[in-house]
Amino acid sequence: MDNALKSSWVLILTFLFIMANSALIALEQYWFSLVPFALVLVILAFVAMDKLMWFIVFTTPLSLNLEELEFGGVGMFLPTEPLLFGILLIFFLKLIYEKQFDKEVTFHVVSKSIYFHLAWILITVITSTLPLVSVKFFLARAWFIVAFYFIASQLFKNLKNIRTFFWVYLIPLSMVAIYTFVHHSTYGFAERPAHWVMQPFFKDHTVYGAVLAMMFPILLFLLTAKRYAKYRLITSMMTVVLLLGIIFSYGRAAWISLVAAFAVSLIYIFKLKRSFILSVSGLVLIFAGLFWVDIINVLEKNEQDSTSENLTEHVQSITNISTDASNLERINRWNSALRMFEEKPLLGWGPGTYSFQYAPFQSSEDLTIISTNAGDMGNAHSEFIGPLAEMGVLGPITFIIIIFLFYKKSANLYYTLPKSEVRSIVFWVTLAFTSYIINGTLNNFLDTDKASVPFWAFIAIIVSIDLWKDKMLSEEKKDLQK
Repeated sequence: MDNALKSSWVLILTFLFIMANSALIALEQYWFSLVPFALVLVILAFVAMDKLMWFIVFTTPLSLNLEELEFGGVGMFLPTEPLLFGILLIFFLKLIYEKQFDKEVTFHVVSKSIYFHLAWILITVITSTLPLVSVKFFLARAWFIVAFYFIASQLFKNLKNIRTFFWVYLIPLSMVAIYTFVHHSTYGFAERPAHWVMQPFFKDHTVYGAVLAMMFPILLFLLTAKRYAKYRLITSMMTVVLLLGIIFSYGRAAWISLVAAFAVSLIYIFKLKRSFILSVSGLVLIFAGLFWVDIINVLEKNEQDSTSENLTEHVQSITNISTDASNLERINRWNSALRMFEEKPLLGWGPGTYSFQYAPFQSSEDLTIISTNAGDMGNAHSEFIGPLAEMGVLGPITFIIIIFLFYKKSANLYYTLPKSEVRSIVFWVTLAFTSYIINGTLNNFLDTDKASVPFWAFIAIIVSIDLWKDKMLSEEKKDLQK
């Protein structure tokens, strides 16, 4: 009898859905057709969270930013962000019900720094000048961290899942790079079309170049790993595709970030001591301070702009701070952020509010031909200066603490782990992370799924290896014995 009643309810609900959906389709309202897919995803979130996570990772490079679906003035990435919001809710519901999470992750020093980071964002949300914008910013930061730090840390207990993450993100990213390359070729690989040929998957060439550069070291890991020798042809082709994508993105920050990342690799390869690194860094700062005026004079003599299609000239434009509109506009945004910070140094203007508030803080002497008061040409162009304006002095400090602890843990792991695949993962993940940090001094993309997913996942990978390295080394040994 119970089974009969259950079957009847299923049939009744199915019939009602078909009738309601048919009526809405007749009225040209198609959104209700997505309900069955939403139900499947909800079920997956409860019974197969790992599969849902892989689905989100795979769709991240392919996600679309639908500006018309705005909430508080901020676009929504589909399908990733609605799914991540659902995962955020389920995570906290399970946390309330089970009253516990993995204690090793919960009390890890990196986790504590993330709590501090989120707590400070929440405080500045309360004092924000645009509360709705700041709430969306906080929720987005929270769902990226919950999914790709806390939940991902549980997946990454298994070494196999770390490898899976790399493949599942890189395959669709390579597909987007191929699409962009073919699209760009129809314009003769000219510089101007390079700004938008990656649409609709990426907003512009800067975030496209940044993500390609970020994932390039991971692809080199797959290319050089003995485990994937039989896939060498595939990884070689993917490497060429990503490398061409980075070159023809005309993203100068992406180029700089890769050069800097591989410079940092020398520190790990030669196991340079911290005292030596600090001494060299100190000498560079002293040199820059003593000859600052001379350095600026030299830079101001460079009049090569970034509109050139000659790659050599495009590289030369990196140091042009006299006529290049892109460089000058970046300086304009930074100066505006610093003026905003001077007015609200403790709590800032609110997370995510820079684009809406910076216009009055522009100085006439900083304005360029691409300056705007509409806030539609990007934000503060820095993961460090932007938070200074939006969240006060502790905004960038809480973020820097996370970065510092990441490098501390990754260096300790690299220097102490035996030569192994696990050690190689630490090395290449550190280079990938470094690529984004360097890029993050000149741009800020952690409000996008494309950059945030790998960024927080890289931190989770290092924390997972730090906690379960013995288990992973044992797993690797068993794999080699097969």
